[in-house]
Amino acid sequence: MHRPNPGFSVRRWLSAIGVSLILSAIGARAQSAQSAQPAADGLRERLDAASYRAFTAVLDSARSAGLPEAPLISKAQEGLLKKASPPAILAATRGLLLRLRQSRAALGSSASTAELEAGASALRAGASNGQLSALRSTRGGQGVTVPLVVLADLLARGVPPDSAARALQAMAAANATDAAFSALRLSIERDISGGVAPATAAGLRFRAMLGRQP
Repeated sequence: MHRPNPGFSVRRWLSAIGVSLILSAIGARAQSAQSAQPAADGLRERLDAASYRAFTAVLDSARSAGLPEAPLISKAQEGLLKKASPPAILAATRGLLLRLRQSRAALGSSASTAELEAGASALRAGASNGQLSALRSTRGGQGVTVPLVVLADLLARGVPPDSAARALQAMAAANATDAAFSALRLSIERDISGGVAPATAAGLRFRAMLGRQP
């Protein structure tokens, strides 16, 4: 009689958790777009008048361009929590707005808010517009939120951008699932935490992952 492999079940469970955490983190911001204006108004009392006017101008630019405001508000709130100066907060939100524009240019006008934000995070971590576009094109009609979050995380951990982007694109071409991308991220993080160099850990895990693709 066939017995289930407990290790396989655990790996599936961990992968599911990883995907859930990724989507929950980005989805929460996407849903917060419904309350963007009240949240923006809440910043009025925490910024001086000139800084608040400058910040609302950033929001106006995003609105005019059809870009989400919620990530910009979250960025400003994050700066306040960290006790950043108003000029630093404005610089951060303007930088994010620029990356959101670049993300949409790379991913297309149909990109979701979650995809735009994930793309902006990948750009900030060192990815290029061309790498985002290539991943979108290779994955076809499937969403790219999870692959982009994985890309941003790997770059932040020191994996070389070209190596990470090529490998993730190869996984997309092999029809890897979101769970597979998430499992890859967890494996590389574990290896790096164990002392393996980022480039080495990524190379070994990429080859192993692609070897298991149909």
